[in-house]
Amino acid sequence: MLLYQMHELSRAWMAPYTYWAEAGAKMYSASGSWMSSLPGASRAAAGYELMYRIGKDYEKPRFDIHSIEMDGSEYPVVEREVLNKPFCRLLRFKRYTDDADNIAGLKDDPPVLVVAPLSGHHATLLRDTVRTLLRDHKVYVTDWIDARMVPDSEGVFHLDDYVAYIEEFIRTIGAKDLHVISVCQPTVPVLAAVSLMAARGEQTPRSLIMMGGPIDTRESPTGVNNLATQKPLLWFETNVIHTVPANYPGRGRRVYPGFLQHTGFVAMNPERHFESHWDFYQDLLKGDLDDAAAHRRFYDEYNAVLDMPADYYLDTVRVVFQEHLLPRGLWDVAGERVKPSAIRDTALMTIEGELDDISGAGQTRAAHKLCTGIAERDREHLTVKGAGHYGIFSGRRWREQVYPQVHDFIARHAAPAAAPRIAATAKPVSRAVAKPIRKAKTKATAKPRSVAKAAKKKARR
Repeated sequence: MLLYQMHELSRAWMAPYTYWAEAGAKMYSASGSWMSSLPGASRAAAGYELMYRIGKDYEKPRFDIHSIEMDGSEYPVVEREVLNKPFCRLLRFKRYTDDADNIAGLKDDPPVLVVAPLSGHHATLLRDTVRTLLRDHKVYVTDWIDARMVPDSEGVFHLDDYVAYIEEFIRTIGAKDLHVISVCQPTVPVLAAVSLMAARGEQTPRSLIMMGGPIDTRESPTGVNNLATQKPLLWFETNVIHTVPANYPGRGRRVYPGFLQHTGFVAMNPERHFESHWDFYQDLLKGDLDDAAAHRRFYDEYNAVLDMPADYYLDTVRVVFQEHLLPRGLWDVAGERVKPSAIRDTALMTIEGELDDISGAGQTRAAHKLCTGIAERDREHLTVKGAGHYGIFSGRRWREQVYPQVHDFIARHAAPAAAPRIAATAKPVSRAVAKPIRKAKTKATAKPRSVAKAAKKKARR
């Protein structure tokens, strides 16, 4: 099929018009341009910019996390590449300080591996997640590479390879003190990776935090789940798998193109996107620059998509959505049976959004039914009231409702060396009263470093 090639031709054909629209928007809005003073200039500028943003090509955004604020002080942050694999880079966001009192504290913070989804968007979608975690943790992130940028000579990439990558990343960081947060799609391969490591007798992470993932899609199936089950696997291979054109390094590679995934995203809520673009146009006319800037930031991220390797995509459709091999106990990865019941020394927290229309209620919580080897005291579930899929890991609900409980959970299961820095705000409580106490202590737990710092000053006095 030539759909991908036709898409590239249409982009090339549209390019002059998008450049023209961008120039028009600037000519009619720039303060130094005489055209900005013409009658109707603001309307023309708004129309041109809307046209430009609808037609432009969106490149992969940057994380752009260069510093974080803790206790009223700025701490520089440097993005470092820890490991480079053909289909993924393991990144670390390293914090720095020249304050001797805080250096030891930063070193003792628990390490966290954030496993980003490989489901269409770039890992930068978790920018807010990473920035928030950096206040209290050493943060590592999986930065999946656009498959069209991976030369075909690197070979294929299956779901089994995804699991192997996660195992390697855990070993590279060190499982002894590690906490793993998986967001959406990777909950399945992460659970598989830790299960296999546990079954072999390897050391496993101290905790797993699974957010809005399809552990068992038979629970409260959504529109996304239904699409995967209504068509046979051959239909997906025939209709949505295409070959990367010659103008990319991955030419000849079979992929599920990002532009098809993006079309599916928009098709789920077309009215909402139309209204959003219309509001953007009105904001430009009214001169509401803050709202207009927020629109640009959101769609710069939302419209930036990547291609997924075809074999990995088809494996996911079959294993996760059609045959439900994980919850049925029938999934073999590279010849090894995945047995979540083998996990014993890793705590488990699951998080779901009440209004999630991608991973329905109960799909992530199903992990508790599978991980029977984990003690009841080491398990926890959180349903976030009023939150959709993105609200559980990004935005105000993530920062104010979800993260304080994630922080407390990590604190209770941190290694002894790290526990003292956060024990003052994260004492174990009984399950019966856990939620009320955590709500009352949200503000206190939001900045645990200030507690430790005050204690040090008091001790010096």
